[in-house]
Amino acid sequence: MKSTKKLINEPADAVTEFLEGYVSSMRHVQLLEGSPDINIVVNVAPSDQHKVAIISGGGAGHEPGQAGYVGEGMLSAAVSGQVFASPSAKSVLAAIRAVASPAGCLLVVLNYTGDKLQFGLAAENAKAEGYKVEMVLVGDDCALPGQGIAGRRGIAGTVMVTKIAGAAAAEGLSLQEVAAAAQEAADQCHSVGVATRICTLPGASPSDRLGEDEMEVGLGLHGEPGAATHKMQCANDIAAQVRPALLQSMQHMTAS
Repeated sequence: MKSTKKLINEPADAVTEFLEGYVSSMRHVQLLEGSPDINIVVNVAPSDQHKVAIISGGGAGHEPGQAGYVGEGMLSAAVSGQVFASPSAKSVLAAIRAVASPAGCLLVVLNYTGDKLQFGLAAENAKAEGYKVEMVLVGDDCALPGQGIAGRRGIAGTVMVTKIAGAAAAEGLSLQEVAAAAQEAADQCHSVGVATRICTLPGASPSDRLGEDEMEVGLGLHGEPGAATHKMQCANDIAAQVRPALLQSMQHMTAS
């Protein structure tokens, strides 16, 4: 099967070149100088030493997130891994060192095993160096029942949590207060995704799992299997189909 057409050079360089192009077109951000295997976008404006810094990130391939959320009132830095691959703990630690203030640093992390591991290791290493660090996990995907040991996947809710955390930090709240606001926002996020095609990695062959007239409810951000495959429907019918999962998730959260 032929690979899909993409306007890139070498697949291995796609992430770095995207970030270089992005910061070149935006005056308020820049790449953090360092080793070539570290892709970190930071705010050009110096960190306010009296306010909590907010860092997020994850695998590339979901642009404009997370690099596009760096700016006043949102992220202080975004750490990018390769496409669909978590950034290393080394990269996350470099971001913490670059933007953390005496007020502390909050890591907003999507609930995926690799992200939790790498951001968690970086947080522990940063604490050992004397930084004040807290971490909030975002797991808002309620399409799949049970979700197993790993828990819900993080999807669209991270945008809301980032905004809430950034606003709390901008108000000058303490690290504990910013983390609490972010956690409350994360707890109240409920999402169900619907996809009309499977994502394709640069240079890879496209998936034929979904037919031209099919859609998948609950498809993961990285192409993980969803809850069910259906024939394409109109927007109203799709909304009616995903509503029960959203309402059940909201009711469960209210009860708990």
